[in-house]
Amino acid sequence: MIRPATAADAAAIAAIYNHYVATTTISFEEHPVGEAEMAERIAGVTARLPWLVCERDGAVKGYAYATPWRVRSAYRYSVESSVYVSPDHPRQGVGKRLYLALIEELRARGIHMVIGGIAQPNEGSVALHESVGFVKVAHFKEVGWKFERWVDVGYWELRLDTDPPP
Repeated sequence: MIRPATAADAAAIAAIYNHYVATTTISFEEHPVGEAEMAERIAGVTARLPWLVCERDGAVKGYAYATPWRVRSAYRYSVESSVYVSPDHPRQGVGKRLYLALIEELRARGIHMVIGGIAQPNEGSVALHESVGFVKVAHFKEVGWKFERWVDVGYWELRLDTDPPP
């Protein structure tokens, strides 16, 4: 089941996220995020944009959300997306189902462009993004420093077929 995230999901979401923070360069965050901080992040996003969770048997298996791409008002129809799947449930379709649901929600809200930043290399995330229609548009070398090494970031975009703003 895919549904909107709530503050009650913060501990489960933080547990999934903190795995990636501690063990990968997928997130450039370097310190674990606590439950209270994650609840604040969820509230901050859901005030304007969607944050979804995939729940099975009462447990959160993954989540997806969108944040504003930039703060200037002309960017208001563009968002950056993120999808994280529990390391206990890889390659089971959770990420793709979440992404498809997120895209539909963004389309319904009149979002025009979805941008995904992917630390490189990350074949799994690239495959996920491209499987739902994203196209690579940029590659920045050595823009992140984590685990005593430089990390590149690629950017993929998905233009949603939405009507022009009123």
